[in-house]
Amino acid sequence: MAVPTNSANRPTVRRRIMAAQLRRLRETSGVTRREAAASIGLGESKLSRIETGRVGLDEDDLKQLLKLYGIHEPDERDALLALAREANRPGWLQDYSGAMPAWFRPYVDLEEAAQVIRTYEVQFVPGLLQTEDYARAVITQGRSDLPEEEVAARVELRLRRQRILTASHPTRLWAVIDEAALWRPIGGSDVSRAQLRALLDAARLQHITVQVMPFHVGGHAGEAGAFTVLRFPDPELHDIAYVEQLTGAMYLERDDDMDSYGAAMERLCVQSASPEESMDLISKITREI
Repeated sequence: MAVPTNSANRPTVRRRIMAAQLRRLRETSGVTRREAAASIGLGESKLSRIETGRVGLDEDDLKQLLKLYGIHEPDERDALLALAREANRPGWLQDYSGAMPAWFRPYVDLEEAAQVIRTYEVQFVPGLLQTEDYARAVITQGRSDLPEEEVAARVELRLRRQRILTASHPTRLWAVIDEAALWRPIGGSDVSRAQLRALLDAARLQHITVQVMPFHVGGHAGEAGAFTVLRFPDPELHDIAYVEQLTGAMYLERDDDMDSYGAAMERLCVQSASPEESMDLISKITREI
């Protein structure tokens, strides 16, 4: 068993991979969740949270579970122990702990690990495609009480997240943006025009696709609001749908949820203007805004 690298190299992602492996090892060995929990002095509900990656696992407890599951081969055992240590090591996000709510941190972690990100946005240009001035305007609108140092940290975090699009093996981004978001003068007309020009530049890159949901379509598959679907290269990680709310977020990964969100995203792509038509529409809005 090899310790996953590259896209898996983030704490939350590593924890999810380890959790999936532990669950599979337990089921293969025929040990019930209750028996496994009892062997390390935990409740069954706590072990359930460990096996879904919601909480970490102490190394001594992990050793006991591996022994219970019959994992004695040194390489396999050492790989899992190394993965557990990495899962508990703080990543770069630690430097931005005060720049985002706790419920958003797992998303940034998963976003960086994703191979493909498909997103539908209603109000704004997606964060991964925002310019610095536009991001600042989005962050400060309606929040004039934010201290300047916190605003600066949030803007810096948003720009830091965008590095996944300029890496040597960049993340594939497919964004569907409601036309209303493009006409909305966030930060004033100069900032908005610069943002639209940057959006056009991004849309010309091979790994980025931008489609616009035009007004004339009327009702469409995204009437429930913005959402993002994350797909990962590692088979241990299932697709996740991320739905942000005012004071929290939902991370959905059940098969029925993913079927619904995946189908909605497919319909949005079909109903929206083509990438070429979208470029023309963005150019038109840039001239007229």
